[in-house]
Amino acid sequence: MKVLILGSGGREHALAWAVAGSPRVSEVVCAPGNGGIAQVARCVLVNLKDLDSMVRLVKTERPDLTIVGPELPLSLGIVDVLQEHGFRVFGPTRRAAMLETSKSFAKRFLQRHAIPTGNYAVCANAAELEKAIDMFHPPIVVKADGLAAGKGVLISDSRAAALEAARGLFCGATLGEPEKQLVIEEFLEGEEISFLCLSDGMNVAPLQPAQDHKRIGEGDTGPNTGGMGVYSSDDLLDPAMTEWILRHIAEPTIHGMASEDVPFVGVLYCGLMMTARGPQVLEFNARFGDPETQAILLRLDSDLVESLEACVDGRLADSELRWRPGASACVVASSAGYPGSYKTGFPISGLAAAAQVPGVEVFHAGSAQVGGQLLTAGGRVLGIAALGETLDQALGRAYQALAEIHFEGIYYRRDIGHRALKSSRSAS
Repeated sequence: MKVLILGSGGREHALAWAVAGSPRVSEVVCAPGNGGIAQVARCVLVNLKDLDSMVRLVKTERPDLTIVGPELPLSLGIVDVLQEHGFRVFGPTRRAAMLETSKSFAKRFLQRHAIPTGNYAVCANAAELEKAIDMFHPPIVVKADGLAAGKGVLISDSRAAALEAARGLFCGATLGEPEKQLVIEEFLEGEEISFLCLSDGMNVAPLQPAQDHKRIGEGDTGPNTGGMGVYSSDDLLDPAMTEWILRHIAEPTIHGMASEDVPFVGVLYCGLMMTARGPQVLEFNARFGDPETQAILLRLDSDLVESLEACVDGRLADSELRWRPGASACVVASSAGYPGSYKTGFPISGLAAAAQVPGVEVFHAGSAQVGGQLLTAGGRVLGIAALGETLDQALGRAYQALAEIHFEGIYYRRDIGHRALKSSRSAS
């Protein structure tokens, strides 16, 4: 098989790495890819913001399967167009991807199908906003309705701060483009869990759960990012809770979309808050998470390509996902200044030594190969992922590998997994 992956980040590097490991795959192509992905796939240029550019590429390459990594091509309808041209593609259609691309659509869908989520209000102007905010107690969550690269969720400690945050989204000062709608939500307290599933439109197969660390600072402080690290372990969710989430959240979502004649085929990412009243849906993503994918795929012990094909062909019920026991972790190394302004173009050293640490894979999120040298080319530069029999061991290996890596301004959190380690040590 020839497999094409659309995207250029750490998620796509992990996908390319897993796909390349399939005995059924003879060639992996990634568009546009990055400096690290080029080590496991042939990278070709494409404009992920341009449907015509992506379609031309697929027609030229003629892959047996196309995997869509990021959300933007999904929001443009790349799956719909490729299917119309007769190509096999893994990912949801434009309408199905609205579970991610429109927060208001997702909240109304959750309400229609009685799937647990926090109270909310949708606002289209300042008057609706001021009226809605009075119905919520601080802290108040203000969300951009559309895609915001992980930067569209603002938590305010007062009504005045929430109004200011909302005005910044409405006028375009916060994200660069004005939002036409905002979602106001109640603040939910608890542990956040990333629960990802594969779906063929009717059946659901869960991946291993993970816990992301979205804030830039240690101790979960500072602004939100695209994710600074993640871990996955056998004891993150017990079997009974996994079954509950499947029965009350994941399956009702997939069946609800099918009942509305919008079948969801692809990866359903359920961002959950484990509250005192049970798991609540914070958000949906319509694709593999980043950096969750890097940690989760390290634990996969079966053929990813077989499972993705089973989704496309509507036979997921006959496919089996097998997992390595233990734990995995991924620690993100970022450029100084991220998620604000940052400089790029710095040489990256120590990658060969890092890769020698047992159980470690280094996934590139923002790197470029220039004149035979790897340079930084993004806010999040690398994801150092590691397997272990325990979470302690996996994290120890990841940080051991990170100690070998250097580029100017390198920054990473040294407390990834701190909540899980604290709870496990107190329990023992």
